[in-house]
Amino acid sequence: MTRTRKASYLTSIVASLTLLAAPVTQAASDTEKPASQHGIAMHGEPKYPEGFSSFDYVNPDAPKGGTLKMAVVANGFDSFNPFDIRGVAAAGISTYLYDTLLESSDDEPFSAYGLIAESLETPEDRSYVVYNLREEARFSDGEPITAADVKFSFEVLTTKGHPFYRNYYADVNEVVVESPKRVRFNFGETTNHELPLIIGQMPILPAHYWADREFGENGLTPPVGSGPYRIGDFEAGRSVTYERIDDYWARDLGVRKGRFNFERIRYDYYTDDTVALEGFKAGNFDFRLESSAKNWATAYTGPMFKDGSVIKEAIEHHRPSGMQGFVFNTRKSIFSDPKVREALAYGFDFEWANKNLFFGQYTRTSSYFENSELASDGLPQGRELEILNQYRDQLSEDVFTEEYAPPTTEGQQGLRENLRTALQLLRSAGYAIKDGKMVHTETGEPLAFEILLFQKSFERIVLPFKNNLAKLGIDVTVRLVDSNQYIQRVRQFDYDMITQVLPQSDSPGNEQREYWHSSTANVNGSRNYMGVQDPVVDELVNMVIQAPNREELVQRVRAMDRVLLHGHYVIPHWHLRKDRVAYWNQLERPEVTPKNGIDLNNWWVKP
Repeated sequence: MTRTRKASYLTSIVASLTLLAAPVTQAASDTEKPASQHGIAMHGEPKYPEGFSSFDYVNPDAPKGGTLKMAVVANGFDSFNPFDIRGVAAAGISTYLYDTLLESSDDEPFSAYGLIAESLETPEDRSYVVYNLREEARFSDGEPITAADVKFSFEVLTTKGHPFYRNYYADVNEVVVESPKRVRFNFGETTNHELPLIIGQMPILPAHYWADREFGENGLTPPVGSGPYRIGDFEAGRSVTYERIDDYWARDLGVRKGRFNFERIRYDYYTDDTVALEGFKAGNFDFRLESSAKNWATAYTGPMFKDGSVIKEAIEHHRPSGMQGFVFNTRKSIFSDPKVREALAYGFDFEWANKNLFFGQYTRTSSYFENSELASDGLPQGRELEILNQYRDQLSEDVFTEEYAPPTTEGQQGLRENLRTALQLLRSAGYAIKDGKMVHTETGEPLAFEILLFQKSFERIVLPFKNNLAKLGIDVTVRLVDSNQYIQRVRQFDYDMITQVLPQSDSPGNEQREYWHSSTANVNGSRNYMGVQDPVVDELVNMVIQAPNREELVQRVRAMDRVLLHGHYVIPHWHLRKDRVAYWNQLERPEVTPKNGIDLNNWWVKP
């Protein structure tokens, strides 16, 4: 992520932030001052009371100390600025260097509690929010965190930061510094009830540090942060070590107690995952989250596993699995027709892959919100049907009459039959086979495309898909590039098809703009990888963001999910309801695993 900024522009911003803003016209909801709150829930009330000692899923008495050694499979890093769209930031930097106004809990759909902000004030309609900052909040250089820093962070992220921030905070009209420790955000869209929580997620940057620096040009100069760690030793592109700040100001707060227990956290970079796995087994690093079913089934063997030196666990979680799949770039003319996209899905044989490649470990994904109550299912009915009926004349009738299910080769529906179905769909889209090649009957253009990869291990999944499509006369090229080139090409939408993970939370909101809204389709660096530009989807995204309660949120998300699925923007892959982890036994973890799954920042090293 990368962005540029002129030092003079930064200086003028910082100078303006030191002045108290003029009074603003009070909103109608401001006639009665709202009560101060220690935390806030998206819907309903937060679980944890004021003054709580720690989250239920941590060990508040976890010892501090030791070194956590981690591996990253990538071609290095060239930046310590994770908020800039250029370059590749060092692993872990946004987590360990920067604190936020609020801290979310992992055992609620979406609730947040004061971190830098001791409390917040927001009216019932959430038309604005005020954050009251803690007097003791400090940056890593000892300077106090002020309301001016909060305003600066918002301005710099939304003007010079990754495009994500502009979309995420698009409904903020004004930021007002009311006093050195009090900052107010006024909103233009009062039905967006998520804003007080998601602004609380904003990393807080030091205005004084950036006053004479260009935001996008800091490179590998360690910046001043606001979080529990600072950058220690590093070797450009190869390793980076974070050192825990002994007098970290928030160490005894309920939202931090029992967390961030390692004295040092070191990331070493590997260019090959096989080498990284062998490095783990040799004791070169301590923890591995395994993504390969084959590795999980065959590679975790040896004396260290037999004698208990290394622990192998599949830990169940209850978070939405999101969507992993082959992603079509609909900006490309060959993928502009939904029938073509639907047809190509019949060339992917998940059942064969699960049996022969994955040792039967996976379940096929059939929703963007898999493994949650948010996933659409069956045919639309009740409130979901009411929502969809508003757009009936703009939607395919399939949305209402056919349950979405990715193609299967189970039972009588074998691959041969699936390819026949694909051929029929392609014919209806204007294609025919001529001289052994699938070509468009009007333009004569062959149906050919490239799948862009950066993980060599994925070739064993892509190549059978390529071979199946070849039986229909479709030419597929598989291109393997290094991770840095892959990142840059994806940011610029320079691909035909990629494999991509689209993660989701249990409380979808403003981030949905990044995935599906027309306004992000042509913004480099956005997560609208498919190039979705559909006015119905735009409306549904806005409805999700503005959902007034949990029940309505669920129905609106299901409606959006269903429309996206019938748009055939991806060929769904698979999911797993467990985290496959292996770790050397000097690491210990809390007894309780929250619904969102494991968080290594709650673990510790045995004394």
